[in-house]
Amino acid sequence: MTGYDGKVTTGHIFHTIGEFRMIYTVTLNPSLDYIVSVPHFQAGTINRTCEEKILPGGKGINVSIVLKNLGVESIALGFTAGFTGEEIRKRLKDMELHTDFITVQQGMSRINVKLRSDEETEINGMGPKVSEEEAEKLYRKLERLKDGDFLVLAGNIPTGLPQSMYTTILERVQEKKLKVVVDASKELLVSALAYHPFLIKPNHHELGEIFDAKLKTREDICSYAGKLQEMGARNVMVSMAGDGAILLKEDGHVLRSDAPKGRLVNSVGAGDSMVAGFLTGYLKTGNYQEAFKMGLSAGSASVFSEELAAAEDVEAIRRTHLFGF
Repeated sequence: MTGYDGKVTTGHIFHTIGEFRMIYTVTLNPSLDYIVSVPHFQAGTINRTCEEKILPGGKGINVSIVLKNLGVESIALGFTAGFTGEEIRKRLKDMELHTDFITVQQGMSRINVKLRSDEETEINGMGPKVSEEEAEKLYRKLERLKDGDFLVLAGNIPTGLPQSMYTTILERVQEKKLKVVVDASKELLVSALAYHPFLIKPNHHELGEIFDAKLKTREDICSYAGKLQEMGARNVMVSMAGDGAILLKEDGHVLRSDAPKGRLVNSVGAGDSMVAGFLTGYLKTGNYQEAFKMGLSAGSASVFSEELAAAEDVEAIRRTHLFGF
């Protein structure tokens, strides 16, 4: 297990971006995702699976997995509990991911059932009950981050934890020179803007919900992304599913691209993959255009795959897709 001594580096990436130390991802409510395929599922009767798999899940964990696939190390933080929490840790260790989870005493880490049939259905578990003392342990870990670190806050805050948790984290680390990435919905995202995050990544539906507006065109999306920038975000990346994505850079310039073409296999983790790809591209080049290309390529590679994006698939899309800028 890797702690906070800075001994984990990322080879050429570490030397390319001199101030970069480590990426830390926070997943407050990790899961085991039980993914089952059932031909023509019918409620109220016995159904039998034709395919099944179990994967560690949670938005921050997904970011860490894709970063690892792309050759970038990170440390995954959050809370785990019970036998399911032990299995999450084991599976991430088998994947050679670095973790520093806090063990919660009450409850168990959730199991999310993802049913693939004529329609996709998800049943998400509750997760453990985290005490104030256990939450404080996470705050103290994050206070030990160093200048040049990246901090990724991904996903919603589970029931039982204060909904102000992201702002509490950002308040306690605001004196550090961190690059903060926030991928959360509505109030959670808006509350983080006062701390000037390096990157936020709403999708177009979430962007519309924030402003209670119907976004009908790309121009609408660019306009409302600009409002988020005015409220404090440095860079705003908006995913638009099959319609591609936009990146509003901190200098005010907009990059737009259609989505790469391919067969939709799995939508889970596409946004998280996009964040991981963006960070990889940025760390390798320091260039927002290349970061955006990697982000869109990684998100699409996950959509076209049974599992999260593999490096060779990301690179194939990056080389062949006409990004339009």
